[in-house]
Amino acid sequence: MAAPKKGRRPAGGQSRPGRALALILIAMVALTGGMFWSGHTTPRLGIDLAGGTSITLKAKAEPGQESAVNETNMNTAVGIIERRVNGLGVSEAEVQTQGRENIIVNIPKGTNEKQAREQVGTTAQLYFRQVLAVAAADQPAPNPSAKPSGSATPSAKPSGATADKAKGGKSATPTATASSQGRAVSEALKAPSPTPSASSSASPKASSTPNPTPSGDAATAALQQKFAALNCLDPKQRAAVGQGVKPSEPTIACGEDAPGIWSKYLLGPAEVDGKDVDDAQGVFDQQRGMWIVTMDFTSEGSKKFQKITGKLSQQADPQNRFAIVLDGDVVSAPSVRQTLSASAEISGSFTQETAQDLGNILSYGALPLSFETQSVDTVTAALGGEQLQAGLIAGAIGLALVIIYLVVYYRGLSFVAILSLGVSALLTYVIMALLGPAIGFALNLPAVCGAIVAIGITADSFIVYFERIRDEIREGRTLRPAVERAWPRARRTILVSDFVSFLAAAVLFVVTVGKVQGFAFTLGLTTLLDIVVVFLFTKPVMTLLARTRFFGNGHKMSGLDPKSLGAKPPLRRTRRTSTPAAGPIEPKEA
Repeated sequence: MAAPKKGRRPAGGQSRPGRALALILIAMVALTGGMFWSGHTTPRLGIDLAGGTSITLKAKAEPGQESAVNETNMNTAVGIIERRVNGLGVSEAEVQTQGRENIIVNIPKGTNEKQAREQVGTTAQLYFRQVLAVAAADQPAPNPSAKPSGSATPSAKPSGATADKAKGGKSATPTATASSQGRAVSEALKAPSPTPSASSSASPKASSTPNPTPSGDAATAALQQKFAALNCLDPKQRAAVGQGVKPSEPTIACGEDAPGIWSKYLLGPAEVDGKDVDDAQGVFDQQRGMWIVTMDFTSEGSKKFQKITGKLSQQADPQNRFAIVLDGDVVSAPSVRQTLSASAEISGSFTQETAQDLGNILSYGALPLSFETQSVDTVTAALGGEQLQAGLIAGAIGLALVIIYLVVYYRGLSFVAILSLGVSALLTYVIMALLGPAIGFALNLPAVCGAIVAIGITADSFIVYFERIRDEIREGRTLRPAVERAWPRARRTILVSDFVSFLAAAVLFVVTVGKVQGFAFTLGLTTLLDIVVVFLFTKPVMTLLARTRFFGNGHKMSGLDPKSLGAKPPLRRTRRTSTPAAGPIEPKEA
């Protein structure tokens, strides 16, 4: 018989199991070490297991625009709110529509939960308005008839849009005197109200042209009276301020300069809205050693912003400021020192939190609809713990039933299956723990169900391989060649089965929302890990065990006893030998 060519393994030859086992061992050690090094030794839990808050928002259209509550705008709002909450680093913040006009926001218990709840409730349009006057929260408005006693000179320092001081970059106190403010306010309110797209670069002198209509004087007086009477320390007045005001109209608003310290603002018409902001973020300026907020505008927004900053840069304080107004509140009021266009920078006494908050609001503040909070429900950690305990008990019962079946039917082979299940469970746990801080994955109750279902999928792969080995033994082969010959056939079946499971999980993940995605994600993850474990652990371990006397000789308790399996007589190879041609038969000589 010709010897096999060098480099080729003969049929039924043994593989090298040590390499595969070393590879999976290295992976397990590296992943486990990474888990302990990161400090996240347990998977992050979802709202239904760890507790948290569920907020129901109802869409509210402007009068006469009821058609705005449609699927397109609702989906846009969901995307903006989701990016807004997740921008705070909240894990598994779940935002989805319910019915035609409701949005459900689930915020798990944990870091930034309170911050996220505040920003979820802030769902109105975002506007940039000129500041006409500013006063303390309960201070009377400046007297419009008073004569000027001084003026502020705008700074020529080219630092873009700059916030003076106080929380979020808002100025705590104006530098102009009360009398000069009063005259400027009166003149600004009497001037024709520009539209957000109107070009306006006039000086303060040019803006004093009176409105020829008598209704303008009445509106100006009424707005000034509201400004004088406004007390921003009263939560009811803060909630009611600015309601029903159109973007093209002047308005009054409140702003919190620091915790518990409020100011009231008299604001001009909206010049730019939040949809004109392309991107904004809070960053740390290494050169100046301070936190700033950078803004980039769309092409249309750049034109609008250039017009308004060109006008504001020529004004005295506080009319050289633009107020960033969200849901009727002034979140920042930086001053303008030069004409700006495509990008701007807001600097001031920012902390990391306030800079990132303002950047987050600017980036995701513009919603196509306004929303009101319908309900806020809190799931306690105790209830979540009970659900987690129930899920773990269900998983333990399922695992115990699988192990009992394997021990009764496969006997010694069940040792390989249990070891493989243990490796798969360890890899699943470690990867879930690492995915929490990495991508915000949070383990919820459907995800636990997906892990329980995966026990059966993983055990099914072992059973396919074991049955292929038994088939080879029934054909009369010994265990070592049976293990190798059974593998190619079992491998194809396992790959096809896992591919179908993974495809179903992927489709389920794409077409569903919310907690069902947790089930699909866990199912897909464990299906991939099943292939890794079978290829790099189960098969190599079977190759090594086939070399032992207990399994190799077919012990009765091994699960591979040839007699119990009804094996045929051992297959033997016979050599073909050539014999000389027979001659004629002749009688023996006596």
